[in-house]
Amino acid sequence: MTTSTEVKWYAAYPVARTQPPAAIDRTQLLQLIKESQDDTKDFLLIDLRRVDHEGGTIQGSINLPAQSLFPTIPTLYTLFKAAGLKQVIWYCGSSKGRGNRGAAWFADYIQDQGDEEMKSLVLTDGINGWVKAGEEYVALVDEYKKEVWEKEA
Repeated sequence: MTTSTEVKWYAAYPVARTQPPAAIDRTQLLQLIKESQDDTKDFLLIDLRRVDHEGGTIQGSINLPAQSLFPTIPTLYTLFKAAGLKQVIWYCGSSKGRGNRGAAWFADYIQDQGDEEMKSLVLTDGINGWVKAGEEYVALVDEYKKEVWEKEA
């Protein structure tokens, strides 16, 4: 529980200029995943959850807790650019807090680099929306734990 005097972790960092960040919905992401079942993906999914990172993660995601994101953006950008990524897709539980911040901060950095090829997107409704969308989506959750999602309902 956060008290009214407790400073939020993100208060130490600037508010992103990109508001709201560009978004991708789950049906678009599902299509991207289906079209890229081989090793030629040009997108990356980043799960920004930390202490609530349980119950599974969307297939192919990496976990990068939001609290560690801002200072690592230049390094991440360099790695992602070298890998030929065109889209970086950020999410958290609902993608209303950490997901939005991550996508917006990264979009600002992309813009500062003058990069018109890479896009930073937030997954609308996050993993909660993904899991609630049905079996086709749940089938693409690594380490899925049904009991965790039933508690969320």
